[in-house]
Amino acid sequence: MENSREFLADATAVGMRLDKFLAMQMPEFSRSEIQRFDVSVNGAAVKQSQKLRSGDKILVKIVAPQKTPVAQDTPSHDFDLDILYQDDDIIVINKPRGVVMYPSAGNTHGTLVQNLLSYTHLSELGGGVRPGVVHRLDKDTSGVMVFAKSDAAYRGLVHTFSTHDLTRKYIAFVWGVPNWSGADITGNIARSSRNRQKMSMVKSGGKPAHTVVDVVDAWTRAGVSEFRCTLLTGRTHQIRVHLSAHGFPVLCDPIYGRGAARLGSVRDGDLLDFIKTHNGQMLHAEFLEFMHPVSGKKMHFRAPLPDDMATLKSILDDIG
Repeated sequence: MENSREFLADATAVGMRLDKFLAMQMPEFSRSEIQRFDVSVNGAAVKQSQKLRSGDKILVKIVAPQKTPVAQDTPSHDFDLDILYQDDDIIVINKPRGVVMYPSAGNTHGTLVQNLLSYTHLSELGGGVRPGVVHRLDKDTSGVMVFAKSDAAYRGLVHTFSTHDLTRKYIAFVWGVPNWSGADITGNIARSSRNRQKMSMVKSGGKPAHTVVDVVDAWTRAGVSEFRCTLLTGRTHQIRVHLSAHGFPVLCDPIYGRGAARLGSVRDGDLLDFIKTHNGQMLHAEFLEFMHPVSGKKMHFRAPLPDDMATLKSILDDIG
């Protein structure tokens, strides 16, 4: 399936690389995906490294990779949806941990989008693979998500997420007990040159990232804390990267958690068993607030801790 997007470079885009501009305008796609799209400026094919001028007219033709299953052709009902809200334009759900967002190589069935399509329609502006998708959560992150059902909602939500005109709060259980009650973490994030599946903080290049952290609770004997993290930007793996880089990796995170180095300090049998047997980082998208893309009404949603994180908290409370 193919669709097109048109953009006009205004004064704020002057001198900006085309690929960077497109990444800002289409945050639902990764930079590597954008590189595969057919892009023209003022009717001429160009390299995405080209610098923009005011008034440039940009046309992007989005072509879904042929090897990827089309979600709209393969709806499924593999789990019950936890629907927090819906109307004619949007649907808000509480995503379960362990569920992939949309079809890809190796994940052809049972994705969140396919299950949504078995229940309702989604805007086709996201393409055949990602209809209605305006933001993402990692497979093993749970919590509040909004999807666009109408094209008007899709356009409005893409703008909302690209300008960060919303509030997103996450709960994370992390290794370590800080000597502070809150912190501002900033630092550019880029894909690791050593491991393309991993992101890392970099001194130059990358994308600016800003996370505000508040300590909710701490269990000194266990050496574990509960953080509430507010995203002021939305980079890939942002919370996991920022917290790990500052010495507070998320529990059970297989990529950034550094759990093996911590297990020797765990004395409680229940906590040790939980960490050894649990799959998926202890990260949950707790709260989402935004203006409704069609009605303009302020919307806010909160998802309670999933069962596994509630169990972890109970274990920590017993340790004291």
